[in-house]
Amino acid sequence: MSKKSKFEYKEFKAFNKKIQQISEKEVINQFIESSAKELAARLLRAVKKRTPVGQYPSGSGKVGGTLRRGWTIGEVKHEGNDCIIEVINPLEYASYVEYGHRQEPGRYVPAIGKRLKRAWVTGKFMLTISEQELEKMTPAILERKLIKFLQNKLK
Repeated sequence: MSKKSKFEYKEFKAFNKKIQQISEKEVINQFIESSAKELAARLLRAVKKRTPVGQYPSGSGKVGGTLRRGWTIGEVKHEGNDCIIEVINPLEYASYVEYGHRQEPGRYVPAIGKRLKRAWVTGKFMLTISEQELEKMTPAILERKLIKFLQNKLK
């Protein structure tokens, strides 16, 4: 036994037209670029939160947080099918804080008012850890963003 149902061809044509509009290269590139910007902003927020702030003796006139304030997002670049945004810290000592560094034990450092004790200072890996966390969350973030994008475009 079969059931009859109404099928409006006009509605199907309208739906097809919306799908074609979504699949235009400009619309897709706009979605990809906005997704990359959102992911970069999330990474920036996470790395800033994880970046240590220098502690200076009172009366020294120095204020910590320069490294934290140094984090920025670069411009969006398109290379082939890739959309690239860099998260940058231009301070010369940022890599030493990230990955660690050697130092001379026993040397007096007037800025901190102490003698150095260890030959190796372990890195904080603030960017590395933040990247790994974001990498785990990216599929869910992009899925939600894609669903929202499609819902808005298909209305």
